[in-house]
Amino acid sequence: METEKNKESTVGLNYPMLTRGNYTVWALKMKACMDAHGIWVAVSPKDPKAVVEEKKDKMALAVIYQGIPEDILLSIAEKETAKEAWEAVKVLCQGAERVKAARIQTLRSEFEAMIMKEGESLDDFCLKLNGLVTNIRTLGDEMAEAYVVKKVLRAMPHKFLQITSAIEQFGDLEKMSIEEVIGSLKAHEERLRGQPDASGGTNQLLLTEEEWRKKDKEESKLLD
Repeated sequence: METEKNKESTVGLNYPMLTRGNYTVWALKMKACMDAHGIWVAVSPKDPKAVVEEKKDKMALAVIYQGIPEDILLSIAEKETAKEAWEAVKVLCQGAERVKAARIQTLRSEFEAMIMKEGESLDDFCLKLNGLVTNIRTLGDEMAEAYVVKKVLRAMPHKFLQITSAIEQFGDLEKMSIEEVIGSLKAHEERLRGQPDASGGTNQLLLTEEEWRKKDKEESKLLD
């Protein structure tokens, strides 16, 4: 009689709560807890042909309900057995994980293919790039700041060669923030607008190798 009371009390225990990204760990913990209290057989009986005790099945179903958020609970509310409910949660979570992984892959491909086009403003390019990075991180994929910084430098058109070279040579890309890099690029862009070309326009002047080296040293001071 005491054993039955102990089993019935398992419904009131604090079981792990399922979240968007912890299904595998959640399932392992739930299985261990339910197995320890003798109700895991309702989900995965040793003999597939054996009839599960109604009380154990209801207890297991109640435990599953306790460990899932409301949106998933509403999705599986029509399942009548613990086994059916467990399988439904598995399909929902693993299916969502596959969709998420595919979405991350698509966004990463777009990120890698991004190149700032001639005539495109730096603000517009950075806005699109930051949007992709935010979406990727929101989906749970880690994208290091240094990785984004290096991508921005690679994506710049030729007119930014001077400043990107200076940043790569004299800056610590592993510690630099994307805001610092964009700030340096914007400062360089503003200086370019004030440099008239031979025809009176505002394009960048062609420089000798010695002049490039001198300007690289000047640009590097921005990073000190």
